[in-house]
Amino acid sequence: MDAFTLPGFYLSHPARINPHVERSRRHTMDWAKRMGILDAPAPRGGVVWNEHDLAVMDYALLCAYTHPDCDGPTLDLITDWYVWVFFFDDHFLELFKYTGDLAGGQAYVERLERFMTADGEQPPEPANPAETALRDLWQRTVPHRSDDWRRRFTLSTHNLMVESMWELDNINRQRVANPIEYIQMRRRVGGAPWSANLVEVAADAEVPEAITGSRPVTVLVDTFADAVHLRNDLFSYQREVREEGENSNAVLVFERFFDCSTQEAAELVNDLLTSRMLQFEDTALVETPALLAEHGLPPEQQAAVAAFAKGLQDWQAGGHEWHARSSRYMNEGATARSGGLSGPTGLGTSAGRPAFTSLEPGLRRRSRQHSQPLLPQTGPLECEPLYMPFPIRLSPHLDDARSYSLEWAREMGMLAAVPGLGAAAVWDEENFRANDVAYCGSMIHADSTREQLRLSSAWLVWGTYGDDAYPRWFGATRGVEAAKLQSERLRQFMPLEGEETPEPANPLERGLADLWRRTAGPMPPDSRRRFRTAVAEMADSWVWELYNQAQNRVPDPVDYIEMRRRTFGSDMTISLSWLAHAEEIPEGIRRTRTLRELETAAQDYACFVNDLHSYQKEIEFEGEVHNLVVVTENFLDVARETARDIVVDLTRARMEQFEHILATELDDLLDAWELDDRARAVITGHAEGLKDWMSGILEWHRACGRYKDDYLRHKHAPDPRQGFSWGPTGLGTSAARIGRSPLTAAGGAPS
Repeated sequence: MDAFTLPGFYLSHPARINPHVERSRRHTMDWAKRMGILDAPAPRGGVVWNEHDLAVMDYALLCAYTHPDCDGPTLDLITDWYVWVFFFDDHFLELFKYTGDLAGGQAYVERLERFMTADGEQPPEPANPAETALRDLWQRTVPHRSDDWRRRFTLSTHNLMVESMWELDNINRQRVANPIEYIQMRRRVGGAPWSANLVEVAADAEVPEAITGSRPVTVLVDTFADAVHLRNDLFSYQREVREEGENSNAVLVFERFFDCSTQEAAELVNDLLTSRMLQFEDTALVETPALLAEHGLPPEQQAAVAAFAKGLQDWQAGGHEWHARSSRYMNEGATARSGGLSGPTGLGTSAGRPAFTSLEPGLRRRSRQHSQPLLPQTGPLECEPLYMPFPIRLSPHLDDARSYSLEWAREMGMLAAVPGLGAAAVWDEENFRANDVAYCGSMIHADSTREQLRLSSAWLVWGTYGDDAYPRWFGATRGVEAAKLQSERLRQFMPLEGEETPEPANPLERGLADLWRRTAGPMPPDSRRRFRTAVAEMADSWVWELYNQAQNRVPDPVDYIEMRRRTFGSDMTISLSWLAHAEEIPEGIRRTRTLRELETAAQDYACFVNDLHSYQKEIEFEGEVHNLVVVTENFLDVARETARDIVVDLTRARMEQFEHILATELDDLLDAWELDDRARAVITGHAEGLKDWMSGILEWHRACGRYKDDYLRHKHAPDPRQGFSWGPTGLGTSAARIGRSPLTAAGGAPS
């Protein structure tokens, strides 16, 4: 009996089929025989695949659906790659997942990586079918691609192989990941970014290197990957979880985390799948064309990006159709529910088929996303004490940092009105003291010297000021483009090689110029470049918030969590602590799953703490939509108390993941990299610093006045001297303010 009934999927694009499918079926069957893939023995007896297995799984059909427009030889190559990757998954399952052989699995994937050679390198002699096939595919593919594509594809292939060890470790520990960890890791182990690289091959259209790291391209790939994996998890739950004992499946993850039935978990997974597909569409149709215009890319490169986006869209539609038909998955009734392909299936036959679309899930999601009520009377959002296993430590230089940061803010002009940017200052001294960011700095950098704490407190002042200034300066005027120009201008105050900077025009620019000179000047060039990226991404994230506010759009949950790390400044502050020791640790160790997951778990804990404490400030008084409680309310269509409890549970889950990594993975990582005592001390010290960072941020939120009900009501009360309210400052909030200043009436920013 099937574990659940498949939900109704959002399908906005027709599935089409490549006319060369029969050719590729014949080619791939012959290729698999030559590579030794068919009849490869399984340790428990029998074989991994036989000819019948490969025929009924029909990967040629998958590739014909997902790449409907490429020529025959290209379809053959793409299909061979998919046969290899699915064989690798099943071969690894037989050899190591069933046996729990971690050491053997690690050696297996490390040896496979040696077959992805650089120019001039020779691979070893293959010892099994996976190695034989990978050597053949590599030699047939990479000579025709750019160096940038080769680097990206090598990384994607590395991730899907190496991160299989994460799945294996969780199976051995009988551990089910939390939802955030799962989505992040599924991208790497599930292979959809790898599929996106092959879309470029099929379309013969590479994404220009200048924009591969941009937010629009990254979001296109990430939303594509998440949708592919969530869809696969729905179709494969029966086989993976019920039959094979897997625990890396979103339905199971949601079932455990939300303590709900399998059917309810499947519906939630499908809702998230719909949300990610809508995010893909918004990015492809709005953000990507704007990116191409900003970079002034020539027509042929713009056409390549358009072909890439179309290829990803074709993959989604075709991937769904294949899942609905493949013997590999639970799919009874799927073609009927999705209006699948019946009748003729060649190119140009769509008019002879029934409707392909199922738009209702997307329409329902879009409607809810854009219908957030403005300025509801929420009151304080009370919640239970949050889980915090680490003690608070306090710097002895707190009083000095408080005094210094106030004088620094005054000197930078942060306590005064800015000509042309509003009738009132973003902060006055009362606001500054209520924020008390030096108290936060004194806990998250408890061991700093007096000068170090002064500098880190000033950075916290600058980031908090910027976060408050953007909605006040650019919010009510819908000045999104002006905000974007401001963020671009901030980059000019972070020179990499001593370039001249313009004259600062406001406190944000003046403060950054001062901090950059004092902080980045002594850094090595690579560290300076990384730190500049972290600061710039934080400024860009404030513009992202304004875009959403302009549309009254509650963000997609995954996009929100990933962007929240930037809006909170967590990437910037953590980068600052690392960069001081950049030359003392190996370059690649920061990119390992262990350290990346350790940092993002800590970042999310701190961000969720902020969202729980700032709910009333942001929702009732500022008309915000960027708060995880609101995102959860909106996505799940639940009451705020239920949403609050879910966020509390997520906060605990991220802390428990942080503890899990410290207890089970960090020492193994240090041993595997064979670090010397100094490098080990840097990394373990960084982990200890993250403990201080989280405990200090939690205590600051508990203690400071910034989020207290009485302070908020006093701050946002009408100001009789100026005839208008401090009031809400987000887009669409002008009707809620009492009175207007002459500047506001003339179209200027609100106070």
